[in-house]
Amino acid sequence: MNAKILVIDDEEALCEILKFNLEKEGYEVDTAYSAEEALDMDLKSYSLFIVDIMMEHLSGFDFAKRVRNVTDTENTPILFCSAMTDEDCVVMGLNIGGDDYVTKPFVIGEVLARVRALLRRAAKQQAAAVVEADVQENLEADVVYKGLRIDRNDKTVRLDGREIQLTRKEYDLLLYFLTHRNRIYSRAEIIEKVWGGDVVVSDRTIDTNITRLRGKIGDYSNNIVTRQGFGYGFKEAY
Repeated sequence: MNAKILVIDDEEALCEILKFNLEKEGYEVDTAYSAEEALDMDLKSYSLFIVDIMMEHLSGFDFAKRVRNVTDTENTPILFCSAMTDEDCVVMGLNIGGDDYVTKPFVIGEVLARVRALLRRAAKQQAAAVVEADVQENLEADVVYKGLRIDRNDKTVRLDGREIQLTRKEYDLLLYFLTHRNRIYSRAEIIEKVWGGDVVVSDRTIDTNITRLRGKIGDYSNNIVTRQGFGYGFKEAY
């Protein structure tokens, strides 16, 4: 889908020049002859705003401040296009949320180049934001019991803030126990959940791994309880 651009300028002739040339580039273009008119439009539907600064009543700076305070448009690129050429004005425009600034009279080729650059940048930022959102959505929350913390994404375990080294099975055992507290599990259940039911694991293998795990988690070793004839569990009160 082609980018949709809103041109905001109180000079109708300039709006038409920009509209004509941008549409030749394949963009969908709307125009507004004041900031007030623009603010009544569906601003979230636009990929870029080209904004004059000196307009009656609300200025281009006023427009920029307003759209930057709305979630739907806070990241929409703004290209200021103004006859105000002094450095302070340019700096102010960029500081209040403008992404680029071109001065009048302009060369249309330069404006088109700046538009392409801004849209490319916005597309990359949007793609990066989608990737980051996917990553965040797929992150698993840490499992915490007092001073024990399991980072399920980094596959690390910390005891009172200090990382401790566990084997894969010790890690899997601790994760299972901390996410299934206050119940005793038989050796058969532990084999099924931690080793997988298709492998052959002796009772001694389970006992040995639990003994090693206890030796690495300090005072929390007492929370891993044994019930003779039944199995093991992690009890919050022992």
